[in-house]
Amino acid sequence: RLKLKELMPDVVLMQKTLGEMNGDAELRGSGNSVEALLGNSNGNLKLLMNDGLVSRNLMEIVGLNVGNYIVGAIFGDDEVRVNCAAANLDIANGVARPQIFAFDTENALINITGTASFASEQLDLTIDPESKGIRIITLRSPLYVRGTFKNPQAGVKAGPLIARGAVAAALATLVTPAAALLALISPSEGEANQCRTILSQMKK
Repeated sequence: RLKLKELMPDVVLMQKTLGEMNGDAELRGSGNSVEALLGNSNGNLKLLMNDGLVSRNLMEIVGLNVGNYIVGAIFGDDEVRVNCAAANLDIANGVARPQIFAFDTENALINITGTASFASEQLDLTIDPESKGIRIITLRSPLYVRGTFKNPQAGVKAGPLIARGAVAAALATLVTPAAALLALISPSEGEANQCRTILSQMKK
């Protein structure tokens, strides 16, 4: 468990967050560097973040220009409140594929699919946003992120708009990976955890 305030203590924006990050990793690989180990690794990685905050400025601070583009393309806002971010990734021969990779924010539900290869350092991801409530997000088309880890490229995918309810329906089928992520949250935690609420709903 890691409080988000402690993750970047010198970044003012992060001091406005109340949440924390939980994770669990089971990886097997070989090599004399982190890159080599990940490049042939096999296993699973689980991450949960609740009550977080992301912004275009934060993406710039950590050098994620693609993240800056994605936040701006989907939300248009500088700051976005994240109720829960959940990732359950299977890794085989250095290639990560999400069982579930989703963000529940105050304005949208976002589902991410595709692959990230640590072996070739290549990304091939699709990001599907869906607006929530009355507030209409800026974008209703899926985004793509492709290219290398060092020089990723992002843009709007050609094709039909995302049907309303499609993202939520897709996530609702992911009962098993949602249950595995729910296990990261300690039953004894007294404080409210939005990830517990969201993942419990997915299990039903």
